Amino acid sequence: MRKNMYQNVVATHFREHSSIYLFVVVLFLMGVIFGAVVVNSLSFTQKEDLFYYLSQFFSQVSSEDVASKNDLFKQSFFHNMKFIGLMCILGISIIGLPIILILLFMKGMVVGFTVGFLVNQMGWDGFLLSFVSVLPQNLIIIPIFIISAAIAVSFSLKMISRQFMKKIGPPVMPLFGKYMMTFAGVLLFLCAAAGIEAFISPHLMKTVIHSLK
Repeated sequence: MRKNMYQNVVATHFREHSSIYLFVVVLFLMGVIFGAVVVNSLSFTQKEDLFYYLSQFFSQVSSEDVASKNDLFKQSFFHNMKFIGLMCILGISIIGLPIILILLFMKGMVVGFTVGFLVNQMGWDGFLLSFVSVLPQNLIIIPIFIISAAIAVSFSLKMISRQFMKKIGPPVMPLFGKYMMTFAGVLLFLCAAAGIEAFISPHLMKTVIHSLK
């Protein structure tokens, strides 16, 4: 019964905010496309320099000359936590709405650039490497970023409507409590994504790198 109640709450949330979710998904995809296009605008020298550093990184992964898995976990978790935490704070502030959208676009751009550069430089091998190095953790991170951005945008719009349009709505404090609880729950998913990035992705990358030699 409780499970059905949670499912109904989630379904109602997505239904009520469907337009916001559609907008942030499209914005993220635009960032991915833009990041992939930027790769083609790089000069030959820039591509060579980036590919050199990338090759150095892959050789380190292959020889396991990288940071410990615990350090990788901490770096991944705190990096994403800072990103999500900034979104949370910006959602509370009235002026943070455009910055939330910029952050989401930049996240999509990074993903698009990473995959696009690997494929551009290494072809099918680059696609395989991006599949094992970028995709696993981003299967969790990307939906979390999209949901977090949508929730932050929704809360920010409610604050704007209260302050400038003087609309009467539900009390602020219960909404704020749910808002903070949602972002606290997001941390659990970030832990899972960091675990994948630290303990699974390096092993997959090493396997693919050895198979390509």
